[in-house]
Amino acid sequence: MTADLVSFVRARFNEELEKARFASNVVVTQPGRFGVEPEEAAKHARFSVAAAEARLALLDDTVVPYLGTAGPGGRNAEFQLRLLAAPYVEHRDYPHDEKSANQSGSPT
Repeated sequence: MTADLVSFVRARFNEELEKARFASNVVVTQPGRFGVEPEEAAKHARFSVAAAEARLALLDDTVVPYLGTAGPGGRNAEFQLRLLAAPYVEHRDYPHDEKSANQSGSPT
């Protein structure tokens, strides 16, 4: 499940980075269309792309290397992965595991 969740989250973050880059390009090249000054458009573009890149770096540099390790580091990485995935739980491709699917509170 963990490998599937990592792949899922990485795919979502890559999609968000691609969207941020596309939107940034549009806003920077056509700031008047959005009623913003060119300097503000550029600042927003840099922020959007940097935020998307930071989420990928967080996943790849501080979560993935510790997944499956023993002790608090491994537990923390697992928790961080689930927090990063939480906004996407309703996504059609979210890799639900059986354990979380059976925690609905109703007997099976």
